[in-house]
Amino acid sequence: MAVWRYRDRDSIVVPGAAWRDSCKPGESKQVQEGQPGTGKGHEKMMALWNVLIVVCCCVSAMAVLYFLMIMPRVAGKPDMASFQGWFYAHRGLHDNGGDAPENSMKAFERAVRAGYGIEMDVHLSKDGVPVVFHDDTLERICGVEGKLCDYTYEELQKFRLCGTDQRIPKFEDALGLVAGQVPLVVEMKAGTTDISVCRAADRLLGTYPGVYCMESFNPLAVYWYRRCRKEVVRGQLSDGFLKEGSRGVFYFLLQNLLFNWLGKPDFVAYNHHFPGIWSRRLCRTLYRNTAVAWTIRSKEELEAAKKQFDLFIFEGFTPDSAT
Repeated sequence: MAVWRYRDRDSIVVPGAAWRDSCKPGESKQVQEGQPGTGKGHEKMMALWNVLIVVCCCVSAMAVLYFLMIMPRVAGKPDMASFQGWFYAHRGLHDNGGDAPENSMKAFERAVRAGYGIEMDVHLSKDGVPVVFHDDTLERICGVEGKLCDYTYEELQKFRLCGTDQRIPKFEDALGLVAGQVPLVVEMKAGTTDISVCRAADRLLGTYPGVYCMESFNPLAVYWYRRCRKEVVRGQLSDGFLKEGSRGVFYFLLQNLLFNWLGKPDFVAYNHHFPGIWSRRLCRTLYRNTAVAWTIRSKEELEAAKKQFDLFIFEGFTPDSAT
């Protein structure tokens, strides 16, 4: 508590005044520098604040950049209503142990009869013919060595699918069979930089009378549709690559949908085993992007996925309805 002491009419002493008055000439600056709010202590505090401000600005800029990079198409979005209310048979309603193997004409026919939408994969043969096949190589389904792209369409017809009488179909023939009866999800099996399958498949899809969309793991294929066929519904495929053991910057970016700024997808198709990936969840909740789950293999998985996804690609069982 400050105490005022009266000495005489011209002298009032305030605590600390005598101490300040006792400073010799040249000492006042040194003394003042030691007081709070001045000198080296003050400079250090201001430097710390500057560092904090810079860090906050950098974090804010990175957050804004992140949200921009994962942003799907939000303006001029096409109507997705035609795709709602359907389940999609993965590679057709197939049974690799029966007479209707995956991506076969019989599997597509069965899906149409059962009233399911169809997901199918499109490759290019050596002579540039769009064919329906999933793997890059032939060994698993056809039992022969080599890549599909090493064979012409005519050469591919020598091989049987899973030991049945079914052959690798032309994409054109598959489209003719479905003929708009059910919606299609067409996966473009593009190479790392070779996306010529998009152009070749689109020449056929351009006159197709039914409802269809495209999807791809390759962001360049999605970008091709954004640039050349923006009216077509397009989707970015992804997976929990790092969680499954893949490594590298590309897989990190793809897993976290950090290529969305390039393709601006209308939906994201994700491995349903990884619903908690933040970028996927933000696309659905923040940007209202349609979430597609692949590949559902039981009714139990389907019920669990309904909490996190909107559309469903299935195999190995037959869903009752799309409600």
